[in-house]
Amino acid sequence: MASRLNPYINFRGNARQAMEFYQSVFGGELRMNTFGEFGSDDAAIADQIMHAQLESPSGYTIMASDTPPNMTLNPGDHITISLSGDDAAELRGYWEKLAASGKVSMPLEKQMWGDEFGSCVDQFGIQWMVNIGQPQG
Repeated sequence: MASRLNPYINFRGNARQAMEFYQSVFGGELRMNTFGEFGSDDAAIADQIMHAQLESPSGYTIMASDTPPNMTLNPGDHITISLSGDDAAELRGYWEKLAASGKVSMPLEKQMWGDEFGSCVDQFGIQWMVNIGQPQG
């Protein structure tokens, strides 16, 4: 396999809910393992997610985990996920689901460079950018 870049998002106790939401947006296969499954004796985090991975039918991979209470986490200010391509219907569908329960910072609309672009923050505080390019042909 060639190298690939995947976003990895850290949460504070709600990684399971976030990844299930992203699965409802993008579809695909979601695998999750808890700290308890990896042998953690700490009952407070045993059911939290140590590692989750979503593989979507479109080839997107999103990884995530819960951050244990003894580690620092500043949700939402350290990651932005960009979705881009020329399948307008697919990308608009993702946009609608991500923005519906979040906050739009820039509406998805035609920009000076000719593409449609928008940005939003989803219900979990994650920043998303969607760029719909013109089909090459």
